[in-house]
Amino acid sequence: MNWRGRKVFITGGSGFIGSHLTEKLVTSGAKVTALLEYTPYNDLGCLRHAPKHVLSQIELVAGDLRDPEMIRKMLRGKDVVFHLGALVGIPYSYVNPREVFEVNAVGTLNLLLAARDGGASKVVTTSTSEVYGTALYTPIDENHPLQAQSPYSASKIAADKIAESFHKTYGVPVATLRPFNTYGPRQSDRAIIPTIIIQALKKKEIRLGSLTPRRDMNYVLDTVDGFIKTAESPRAVGQFINIGTGRDISVGEMAAAILKVMGKKKRIVTTSDRKRPKASEVMQLLCDNTKARELIGWEPKTSLEAGLKHTIDWIKSHTEGYDADKYQI
Repeated sequence: MNWRGRKVFITGGSGFIGSHLTEKLVTSGAKVTALLEYTPYNDLGCLRHAPKHVLSQIELVAGDLRDPEMIRKMLRGKDVVFHLGALVGIPYSYVNPREVFEVNAVGTLNLLLAARDGGASKVVTTSTSEVYGTALYTPIDENHPLQAQSPYSASKIAADKIAESFHKTYGVPVATLRPFNTYGPRQSDRAIIPTIIIQALKKKEIRLGSLTPRRDMNYVLDTVDGFIKTAESPRAVGQFINIGTGRDISVGEMAAAILKVMGKKKRIVTTSDRKRPKASEVMQLLCDNTKARELIGWEPKTSLEAGLKHTIDWIKSHTEGYDADKYQI
């Protein structure tokens, strides 16, 4: 697909993954309208880190996914829609499950209603590997049962099923990408890798929750490539597609790997306030990316060591955005 001149609407454009995707689309020549969550401070989120010449080319719109009329207005005349907007914190979903469900599930419904009536040529929605819950078998393919082990994962399962139903009922050209855990520059310390890095930089010890859960960690630019390839592939319509490396690592091993790259020795301490409820914790996520390779020609390009180096270097230069003393939810 030639992106030059394409009219693109992206929700969650100011988020961690969304800001990198927005930047990639702009540099590819697309005319991008990005939906940002409204704040009275005109907060650009992660887009504040984008180059000025990129930022100047983005039409920035503040709003809320729960506003169907605003979403309908924004989708008029758009060729391609990327839906990344969501409340993504699992611990936050324990505290505010209704808000998380309304934004993630009802927000997706609003977007798909607008896409159905607006005639977009492609819609790419964002799922998560959390919908699979603790693996019943590994590696996890797209046929693995869906298991709601947190209010967040339940909201994303609902959003996935809404997308599936709109394709089958109305013929909406929607594809759903399921990224496994993504990391990289601009990610907040709500996520595990930045949490470890900022504590390694500023504290004498590293405080974490459970060290045994295993995750498949995918570098952010590889995840962005998955979004682009999904949008470009006609074969992706109506499909759920996993994006992950096919390798997993435990939280404890991840902390050790980060300390090795940083050349530091720190004591790792587990604390109960950082542990998730036992039945809610997902113990292993390991991606089977066969479908992504065969259907859209995607494969991971960045090794964990290289990705960690990029992320560590970025956080070292932006420590003002991180709090080593606070457990972010």
